[in-house]
Amino acid sequence: MTALALRPSHRVWFLTGSQHLYGPEVLEQVAEHSRAIAAALDASPDVPVEVVVRPVLTDTDAIRRTLVEATADDDCLGVIAWMHTFSPAKMWVTGLEALGKPLLHLHTQVHQALPWSTIDMDFMNLHQAAHGDREFASVQTRLGVVRTTVTGHVDDPATARRIGVWARAARARAEMVGLRVARFGDNMRGVAVTEGDKVEAERRFGVSVNTWGVNDLVAVVDAVGEHEVDALVEEYGDAYDVAPELRPGAARHDALRTGARIEAGLRRFLVDGGFRAFTTNFEDLGGLRQLPGLAVQRLMADGYGFGGEGDWKTSVMLRTLKAMADGLPGGTSFMEDYTYHLVPGEELILGAHMLEVCPSIAAERPRLEVHPLGIGGREDPVRLVFTAAPGPAVVLGTADLGERFRLVANDVEVVTPPEPLPALPVAHAVWRPAPDLRTSTEAWLLAGGPHHTVLSTALTAEHLDDLAEMVRTELVLIDRDTTVRTLARELRWSAAYHRLAAGL
Repeated sequence: MTALALRPSHRVWFLTGSQHLYGPEVLEQVAEHSRAIAAALDASPDVPVEVVVRPVLTDTDAIRRTLVEATADDDCLGVIAWMHTFSPAKMWVTGLEALGKPLLHLHTQVHQALPWSTIDMDFMNLHQAAHGDREFASVQTRLGVVRTTVTGHVDDPATARRIGVWARAARARAEMVGLRVARFGDNMRGVAVTEGDKVEAERRFGVSVNTWGVNDLVAVVDAVGEHEVDALVEEYGDAYDVAPELRPGAARHDALRTGARIEAGLRRFLVDGGFRAFTTNFEDLGGLRQLPGLAVQRLMADGYGFGGEGDWKTSVMLRTLKAMADGLPGGTSFMEDYTYHLVPGEELILGAHMLEVCPSIAAERPRLEVHPLGIGGREDPVRLVFTAAPGPAVVLGTADLGERFRLVANDVEVVTPPEPLPALPVAHAVWRPAPDLRTSTEAWLLAGGPHHTVLSTALTAEHLDDLAEMVRTELVLIDRDTTVRTLARELRWSAAYHRLAAGL
């Protein structure tokens, strides 16, 4: 498999504000301290991007030019701003108004402990971020600037971790801008939740979603050479436990070769078209002999976004969250709440899909099997079967409310199934939602959350919260503190806010 690389946007700019009032020697000290803090963040394993220090900013023109340049630079994910001394914030107004990238306001100082016995006015004039950052924050609030604020010294692991969360969200936002999604056919007939406003999605998120005929894909699949199929079959044997009937010379080996041919063709179509996410639909398979199962699972494992039944919104979010989670332990997968275990005190959700669950969340080496599907009217498809690894996770769905998008998320705990599932022929996950199944599901339904989701054991609600702020989209979080009554009030307040914020 070939992992889908991140876009080359892997850096944030570190900006420090000051002024000429203190003289050139002080400004040189400011620059030196700025370089030290940026270097500490750049070296932190918790910050997954390059931190690039820029010259100290001391006047309106320099600030405006720098923030305009950051907005125009595709390699810049966002900016971290720190006011080392007192930087009059009126100087930042035009620059902040022009900034089109995520902003993190770092409220820090170069030293941890105060040198009590030697503090004089020179020290006070130089080290007054407590003063300058308040001035800066006041103007950000007045302008309505969307930002993340982090307080703490860079040697504190909690500070670097929090900045790293923001940086991952900024990387995910950058991934959305220009993301191309290929829909093979339309969405499942008669289904509301997989519909959506693709023009508004491009306006809000920057994604481009278009439809391609399934038989355009079939032509590429049919052109796959036998040597490519042979290579994939050999790779499958090395990576998975292959069911005996699928092995070379066995009765169902042709089904495996068909699955491999679909994978090779689908991968080529996506690579050649610059697509990083896609959808399929079992109601529109054209000349495909199987519903793509194994191919979709392996492409997701390589980082591609996917949504079943034409669900492009979930496909977009899966690719976005995979970019956000890159390098973290755990996995991220397309998911669907399928059925419940409602024994009092033991309530659980069993999640799965027809075939398409990503092996990045697998607890064990996947088993490659073939089974009837029962829908779609095609040959029995091959697929990877496994159970998801236990651990904390978050589930995210995207709803189109007509006037805007809403993200709905739930903190969950993936668990080992209470009993084996030997007759279930698909990959699956079992989880316990917070705060409990009754509250979680009532809150999800009240918020209009969809049935297709992204499940991630690599990310937390904190990552999602930063991303939602960056793309200015409502996030409804269902967690251990949620009550249905409180959530109902919050949804009404949020609806009123968004209608007012949208204007006439």
